[in-house]
Amino acid sequence: MTQDHDSPDHSELSDVEARVRALETVLTQKGYVDPAALDVLIDTYQTKIGPRNGARVVARAWVDSDYRGRLLRDATGAIAELGYTGRQGEQMIAVQNTPGQHNVVVCTLCSCYPWPVLGLPPVWYKSAPYRSRVVRDRRGVLREFGVALPAGTVVRVWDSTAEVRYLVIPERPSGTEGFDEAALCALVTRDSMIGTGLARTPAPPG
Repeated sequence: MTQDHDSPDHSELSDVEARVRALETVLTQKGYVDPAALDVLIDTYQTKIGPRNGARVVARAWVDSDYRGRLLRDATGAIAELGYTGRQGEQMIAVQNTPGQHNVVVCTLCSCYPWPVLGLPPVWYKSAPYRSRVVRDRRGVLREFGVALPAGTVVRVWDSTAEVRYLVIPERPSGTEGFDEAALCALVTRDSMIGTGLARTPAPPG
């Protein structure tokens, strides 16, 4: 990965990006930051860690009932089978959405989040309004995300901690019976694995 950390041309950067670039330049010049190490870190989060990993876990669970069973019993071990381990993913629990129960994840104390399968947390996940409101007004918050559930569906909120992270297995969309894992992965969104969204509905044929 090539990064021109010392380039003074910020013309195409937003104000925030320009400030970050300027800060990075100062820290590099003072010897506090190693540009090569920073490149490795950026590449890791852009290409190796992120929701694509969690989508693969979910897609495997959709097509392989044995794997789904292992995931629900020992999420940490089942996720590691696919090569996803590391910091913020040491103790994982998977919860499965069903027609009768919808799960949503929050971290009320800070912003604990399963980095190996979801990457870095979105800004709203870390915000105080989400962290406080989803506990007391779960259906209202879900409606704001565009998720309207039947009145009879139980909504359960799972509170992450410094020790435990959660991954929601969304319901598999109908009409995907012939889809392979790769096609199913494309239907799994980050929000559906937090519980603030649903898996995408496949486009109709033609």
